[in-house]
Amino acid sequence: MVLRFQISEEHGDSCGRGHSISSTRASVESALCSAHEIEAGEIVVTVLGPYVILEGFVRRKGDVERANQIAENIVGKGYVQSRILHR
Repeated sequence: MVLRFQISEEHGDSCGRGHSISSTRASVESALCSAHEIEAGEIVVTVLGPYVILEGFVRRKGDVERANQIAENIVGKGYVQSRILHR
């Protein structure tokens, strides 16, 4: 299976202007951990180029959508691929 991501020039450009992979990952992880309404302890954040991949497990179905929203607020809509499963 090949994943195809929507490409937007604005976010791709910002990744090349001083926003490192580490800082992007740290920002998303920090935002997920500080969101008290979701349990983000089992969510792993990976950055692949300008894209953020969320993997792991949550207990409530609404947490999947909320985690995606949090990540999209940081990297932009279309740059988050969610592989989070609801247990």
